[in-house]
Amino acid sequence: MKSMKGNVSKIRILKMSKTPLVRFSLDNVNCLIAAHSLNFLADVEEGMQIVVAGEYNERKQLVVKKYSVIGKTKIMIEFEAMKKDLSFR
Repeated sequence: MKSMKGNVSKIRILKMSKTPLVRFSLDNVNCLIAAHSLNFLADVEEGMQIVVAGEYNERKQLVVKKYSVIGKTKIMIEFEAMKKDLSFR
């Protein structure tokens, strides 16, 4: 299994289904994620730094099996912002 670290860009949903197929770039490497793709969409936004592990397919795309966000996830950031808004009222 290959692993790499980098900044996320170009997040796109390729196929909507029970488990959506999501494509993104990680420092100019094309990546695909199907397993845990809904969690990925909730956790990651463009510009975030992540670590991924997976295997390359015949099209030289990294098929991601595992990922981890370095720092706070998108949902954590949104939750903290919402909490701040509520405390000012």
